[in-house]
Amino acid sequence: MVKKHYVSGYDQFLNAMKGFEPKEHVINILFTGAKTNSNVSWCSDCVEAAPFIEQALEHAPENSHFIYCDVGDRSTWKDMQNPFRKDTSTHLSVIPTLIRWKSPQRLEGEQCTKSDLLEMFFIDDN
Repeated sequence: MVKKHYVSGYDQFLNAMKGFEPKEHVINILFTGAKTNSNVSWCSDCVEAAPFIEQALEHAPENSHFIYCDVGDRSTWKDMQNPFRKDTSTHLSVIPTLIRWKSPQRLEGEQCTKSDLLEMFFIDDN
């Protein structure tokens, strides 16, 4: 079973990643907009992609980790100095973005609504 984790903001993200060794764990991370009071992300693209990603997670390796990471509210995300944008290990320019930690595998924006791409992303464990 995939182990799911939830982090909010850059500091929590950094702290969470300290506990993982990429050579020992398959770690997939979804960067998404923070949820509003109605428990829905302010990012409509993230909301649209969510069910496709959840369905594709069925193809993830059994002992892998899936981290939901919210990048902040709209104004925090839109700030070009946002640390997620500047960090070379995340280098985000769009949300949603799905990455395999310490790997070139990456899906961005509308790619996260393509079932075939998502399935390949999770099946490919290299």
